[in-house]
Amino acid sequence: MAAIDEVEAYLESMPALKARRLGHTEWGIVVPGDNAGGEPIEASMRIADGLLRIQALALHGASDLDPWMLLWWNRQTRLVRFGCSQARDIWVHGEIPIAAVDEPGIDRLLGLITEAVVGVRGHAAKVRGPAQPPPVA
Repeated sequence: MAAIDEVEAYLESMPALKARRLGHTEWGIVVPGDNAGGEPIEASMRIADGLLRIQALALHGASDLDPWMLLWWNRQTRLVRFGCSQARDIWVHGEIPIAAVDEPGIDRLLGLITEAVVGVRGHAAKVRGPAQPPPVA
């Protein structure tokens, strides 16, 4: 089965992911919050250059986190890694070769992406401490 068909079949078998086709080889997906530590994860999948790539936004504007921690985590992860934008958004991304694109391969990659996003969000919550209630007027 072609890689595109494998991705389509996988997404059809996982209706909770709320997938949408963005292009011939691109999909947008949302991992529900109840499967991702409370907050949904927005991610994209794309087949290009012989790879299936999944990337997900973990945190917006995380300038309060130590970027060295992300580099250290990159040395410990499998298939996925952390990156950041100039706006200091933290992303998790990973790729597998087209030859590995089948249901178990896609599920493993998406699971590792989800695990990494949940991990960095949990780390941010510990660094930031408990949310402060709004001031009483």
